[in-house]
Amino acid sequence: MAPRAGQRGLWSPLPGLLVVAAALSRPAAPCPFQCYCFGSPRLLLRCASGAELRQPPRDVPPDARNLTIVGANLTVLRAAAFAGGDEEATDGVRLPLLTALRLTHNNIEVVEDGAFDGLPSLAALDLSHNPLRALGARAFRGLPALRSLQLNHALARDGPGMLDALDAALAQLAELRLLGLAGNAMSRLPPAALRLPRLEQLDARGNALAGLGPDELRALERDGDLPRPRLLLADNPLSCGCTSRPLLAWLHNATERVPDARRLRCASPRALLDQPLMDLDEARLGCADGSANERGEEVDVAGPELEASYVFFGLVLALIGLIFLMVLYLNRRGIQRWMRNLREACRDQMEGYHYRYEQDADPRRAPAPAAPAGSRATSPGSGL
Repeated sequence: MAPRAGQRGLWSPLPGLLVVAAALSRPAAPCPFQCYCFGSPRLLLRCASGAELRQPPRDVPPDARNLTIVGANLTVLRAAAFAGGDEEATDGVRLPLLTALRLTHNNIEVVEDGAFDGLPSLAALDLSHNPLRALGARAFRGLPALRSLQLNHALARDGPGMLDALDAALAQLAELRLLGLAGNAMSRLPPAALRLPRLEQLDARGNALAGLGPDELRALERDGDLPRPRLLLADNPLSCGCTSRPLLAWLHNATERVPDARRLRCASPRALLDQPLMDLDEARLGCADGSANERGEEVDVAGPELEASYVFFGLVLALIGLIFLMVLYLNRRGIQRWMRNLREACRDQMEGYHYRYEQDADPRRAPAPAAPAGSRATSPGSGL
């Protein structure tokens, strides 16, 4: 039915508004190959690629907010790996809105200096489950907004060398809040991680920590209004000796800062194996005074009672040896006579063996061969 003359003003502006909206709307950027794009305007990308992907995709839309790459073979993250290859990028910034980057299970071995240049808004970075063997001292430069860094199960290959490289790289992350270092077989915590001024949580579960020394505990304290970080320490082989006394006292005074404090268990000594650390008192964490070196490692030093027992045991052995020598001296003639008789008995035995050998070897004593049976009948002396 045709509209009435009075309704013409209500319908005529609608086509014009649609044309203006279509003209002002920005066409969506294409999704990269082998990636999936979700959501708008907060664009989320997930690239679940195989071993053929050896570098980050170059055609990530500039309005991407969350990028996940899993199962690729990136191996090396070179400088500005996420900033190059876009003609429209200005000042090397290609992804100005990217806030979360997840690069787990990508066989990443090397992260060069400036690998994350061009990501000024990046707040969360996850490099877990990669066999890192080289980390540039300035690998995390240019990340002023980074708040969360996850390196779980990523640093176990090269041990102390990798730990020193991580210590240098972390020194540039003054705004970091969350740090994940679980499952890295670390025997000590990176000093730079403990000195991060705004750190709120440090995950150090599943490492090779024997404990925390006084210097490390002091580094966890903060002055003024800065937050005091929480610490996760479960599944570490704690040494429950005298060097654990500062840690035990700190745990009792700041239990809320170690959420898994009740899960901390002793791995040594054997008498305290698998005992909860929080259930022990300092009297059971025994070792002699001065038995820890400057690094907080226990040194086996015998106590006065043990030293006295060693001295007594040595004296007893010396006395037994002296008595034995005296017995030998007093019975020297009898021992000489016994040795002479033994020598003569051995000589007689050997002479008997020699005589029997000569008798057996004499050809004259060999038995005569038996005569054939037929020859006996034709013998001249048979009388037949």
